[in-house]
Amino acid sequence: MVAKAEELAKAHGWWQPRQFENPANAEIHARTTAVEILEDFADVSLDYWVTGFGTGGTLNGVSRVLREKSPHTQIIVCEPDNSAMLASGIAQTRHNDGSTGASHPRARPHLMQGWSPDFIPSLVEQVAAASRIDGVLLIDGQEALRCSRELARQEGLFVGISAGATFAGALRVAQAAAPGANILCMLPDTGERYLSTPLFNDVAVDMTEEEIKLSKSTPGFRFDVPPATAPSPIETVAAPDEAIIREVDALLHDPEQPVVMFAYEWCEFCDSVRKVFSQYGIPYTSIDLDSVAYQPGDRGSRMFEDLKRRTGSFTLPQIFVGGDFEGGCIDVFNSLKSGQLHARLGKHGVTVDPSARIDPYELLPTWLHPR
Repeated sequence: MVAKAEELAKAHGWWQPRQFENPANAEIHARTTAVEILEDFADVSLDYWVTGFGTGGTLNGVSRVLREKSPHTQIIVCEPDNSAMLASGIAQTRHNDGSTGASHPRARPHLMQGWSPDFIPSLVEQVAAASRIDGVLLIDGQEALRCSRELARQEGLFVGISAGATFAGALRVAQAAAPGANILCMLPDTGERYLSTPLFNDVAVDMTEEEIKLSKSTPGFRFDVPPATAPSPIETVAAPDEAIIREVDALLHDPEQPVVMFAYEWCEFCDSVRKVFSQYGIPYTSIDLDSVAYQPGDRGSRMFEDLKRRTGSFTLPQIFVGGDFEGGCIDVFNSLKSGQLHARLGKHGVTVDPSARIDPYELLPTWLHPR
């Protein structure tokens, strides 16, 4: 990853932050994170600070300030038990410019994403050389996963795997520390980054049988049962709005853009059409009636009233080709699959990407697909 970034930067003339060795990475933590820690523990003793390391910026900057301002604080660094680089005592090889020469001989793939790359960053090496590490704890990946899950379930803290690993290290410190010791550990990330990792293997993507049974335990608001028949409100169409009629006419008969979709920004069906048009290379104009642009003078609602008068349809999206109404989302998908839409688009100089093979129905909202 790092080597690829360096190659790209060299080829394209890009600037690189070089966060694994950039002193500014450490300095910002010395000026902010470390100061916050000292302020929070101004009236009590901070006995242990437990952290992992990624780039080494947090470890370097905070440890420097703690050594100066709170020298009794023990600095404990965690790393994966199967990739124990610091604990090995083996130095990291480097090029003449200080950059990493090769993977550390003890580096191995591990579960703690965001922790411990396959080399010892120079920012971490500086901390070790200055004797600012009082202990190294080796953390099992499965223990890290367990702690991450327990932090969510028991404490409401939605964190990632490396945070769970650091917390596992803090628990181990707590087991050996004197009664009343104060321990601070760094949980720097959010669990949202880990939804596709082993951290959430035991959380079902779809509803479980138990959840489906619970959903079906009440009669209403279900996708598997038609809604109960109820008196429908009478839909009314407002009187013609001449200014809006002219505006819609202009949009529908723009020779530069024959494909026009009237839509809502938030609507999943509208978004499905956008995705399909993109996949098939169909240029179009989307008139998002709920957007800020159509709020002044209530233009969005007035346009919708005009559309209902024109088409008789009371839903969005509404798609037009060359001024002719093609229908809504499913109508257009059906027409696209049958090839009829290709012919109508061709009459207006719009070609469909012949290499597109995506089934439009696959891009419908996932909750529509039957289980």
